[in-house]
Amino acid sequence: MMSLTTPDLGTARQVTLEQIAKFRENGHVLIPNVLDKAEVSYYRDIINHAAGRFNTEKRKLEERDTYGKAFLQIMNLWEVDENVRAFTLAKRFAGIAASLLGVENVRIYHDQALYKEPGGGLTPWHQDQYYWPVNTSNTVTMWMPLIDITEDLGMLTFASGSHRQGFIENMPISDESEAALEKFIAEKGYPVHRAKTMQAGDATWHYGWTLHSAPGNLSEATMREVMTIIYVADGARITEPKNQHQEADRQRWICGMPAGEPVSSALNPVIL
Repeated sequence: MMSLTTPDLGTARQVTLEQIAKFRENGHVLIPNVLDKAEVSYYRDIINHAAGRFNTEKRKLEERDTYGKAFLQIMNLWEVDENVRAFTLAKRFAGIAASLLGVENVRIYHDQALYKEPGGGLTPWHQDQYYWPVNTSNTVTMWMPLIDITEDLGMLTFASGSHRQGFIENMPISDESEAALEKFIAEKGYPVHRAKTMQAGDATWHYGWTLHSAPGNLSEATMREVMTIIYVADGARITEPKNQHQEADRQRWICGMPAGEPVSSALNPVIL
């Protein structure tokens, strides 16, 4: 049952020097207890309700391609739901993002609910920043499960150190990216890492260039409920789109602002 008291997500969570060092070395880090049990329970109800209202995917799993089977994806819930807005614009999360990146302020790029259904397929290897027309490597995604999860539910998986490579392949999440980037990871010898378990309210954080994937959801009845928020360092500028997906992102998430301008549209508020 949802608590009647809205949790205060303006309260800070200390990031240790060890966590910062691991993030910058490996391109990813798991930070436990970003939300406590009461906080994650409260926001789980809110996010699930909003995701249910705004999910547009109605096809059965077997009718979808690899990307469609990987997850249900509901974008920018903070735009349409005031309660989710309090979650996405929380200073607690932004403070962790800024500390990991070593910057004073960050801006929201967009949020994204990612629900991997029972029997849902793998999420192929990819780089998030393939989709983003921004001129900085100071980008980070928070990936937070809203329930306790194990590897069998589709745990996020990283190629440690791959963020230092920068842009690798001009291809979206697909069977092709899975094959090409799996080969690239093997050739480069990047260690592949994923947590065995995560508790609801824990969060992983990864650079936009960090290669990552997730196995399928092997359960018969459990939805993998995850909420993500993407941050860019304040001062980042829009670049000329390199592919159709970056152009779509420029139009949707940066309100069509031109290349060369700061990432500073109404959908990219500064936090902190």
